[in-house]
Amino acid sequence: MDQAARTRATGLGFAVISSICFGASGPFGKALINAGMSPLQAVWLRIAGAALVLVPLVLLLRGPAAVRALRPHLPRLTMYGLAGVAGCQAFYFVAASRLPVGIAILLEFTGPVMVLAWLRLVRRTPVHRTAALGVAVAVTGLAMVVQVWDGLRLDALGLAAGLGAAACQAAYFLIIDRLTGDVDPLAMTAVGSVVGAAALTLLAAPWALPWNVLPDAVAVGGHTAPGWALAAWIILVSTVAAYLTGVAGVQRLSAQVAGAICYTEAVAATLIAWAALGERLTLVQTAGGVVVLTGAFIAQRAVIDRAPDLAPPQAPAPALTPR
Repeated sequence: MDQAARTRATGLGFAVISSICFGASGPFGKALINAGMSPLQAVWLRIAGAALVLVPLVLLLRGPAAVRALRPHLPRLTMYGLAGVAGCQAFYFVAASRLPVGIAILLEFTGPVMVLAWLRLVRRTPVHRTAALGVAVAVTGLAMVVQVWDGLRLDALGLAAGLGAAACQAAYFLIIDRLTGDVDPLAMTAVGSVVGAAALTLLAAPWALPWNVLPDAVAVGGHTAPGWALAAWIILVSTVAAYLTGVAGVQRLSAQVAGAICYTEAVAATLIAWAALGERLTLVQTAGGVVVLTGAFIAQRAVIDRAPDLAPPQAPAPALTPR
């Protein structure tokens, strides 16, 4: 296997791991919310916690010189933190509070469609037909997984928030794509977490956060777990690991391909909710999961199909990526 093929295979692995890590946030974040935290407080906790982990790691492993090297990229890194970290999370929770959760998820995951539209109409970049087909198939499967026809209703603010989440998700992929080769995943994720936590501070009001939830036993399905263990999971796995591997995946693939593969997050979230919370899976949801995975497989073929036309991408700086 040549270097370019190895890079693409590694990127695919990172993208899938990222989707699974993101999908794993649902059951445990939901448990903390049921225990007394507001949705935005749970989001702030995971992002602020990630910042507390990542900033010392950047200073320890990269040194002050690496931090100074970020200065030329601060405008884009700030947008990454505002949109890809804070905006995507906040808009989604607003949408989910005013719409059926399935509709909110479907709206958020129109982000990869926006990526393709932006690349084609604004950047004038050719969109690979295989990637576009993979996105279309994955959207169809997602609609089946979340069963959007159940309790269908529309709310203007919820609809706007859902589309806002989609736009922020699209920005997440496009900004990473632009910074490939210039900023390593560890530094990008650290800056994004700091900016995201700062942006959500006033909305989340962490000074009113019920900290007593953390040492208490919190119900998760038919079991209980310490609140601090659930918080550690959503910080270390569903935020730190998810964003690090997500950035590393986009840098090795492309925004349009990684965007299609991210639909596996919905399948992972559904399966984890089934395993952890005992939520029932219908036949339609199971079939939808297969369709989503088919779409992701089709999309990743776009990288293989165009391989002869690609020079091996510039390798980003080594990243501390959990394995």
